[in-house]
Amino acid sequence: MLYTIHPSPLGDLLLAAEVPGTLASVSAPGQRGGARVGPGWRRDPGAFRTAVRELDAYFAGELKEFTVPLAARGTPFRQRVWEALDTIGYGATVTYGELAGRAGADPRAVRAVGGAVGANPLLVVRPCHRVIGASGALTGYAGGLERKRWLLTLEGVLS
Repeated sequence: MLYTIHPSPLGDLLLAAEVPGTLASVSAPGQRGGARVGPGWRRDPGAFRTAVRELDAYFAGELKEFTVPLAARGTPFRQRVWEALDTIGYGATVTYGELAGRAGADPRAVRAVGGAVGANPLLVVRPCHRVIGASGALTGYAGGLERKRWLLTLEGVLS
């Protein structure tokens, strides 16, 4: 596994991939379930040029959609939910029930959808921060609610 550490407003992000030019994981310090550098991992900042450029542009408010190829692994259900996350546009939010519908799941499957969202290995890039509770409340975010609030403020959802 290749990796690099990249400074961001959310803290030093750990970027990981098996193939240069792709992203398998983006984790923030202290993130629940976030990746950790493992045995045999090799630091290779050059493998993440596109991802770093896009993250910096996003945090500067200059990028609304990531184009770096994603290579996260998960069950077929998780993959469907993660692909549905990708359909939530910059500055928009959806509820877990709405996301379930986008993923082709029963809208009552919010717990299963929430589990898939919580297991999203691509913090920021795959926009799980854009999923909110049915009441409109900010709920659950593996990176912490302060980071979720910061990201939604950056995108103009919150003031």
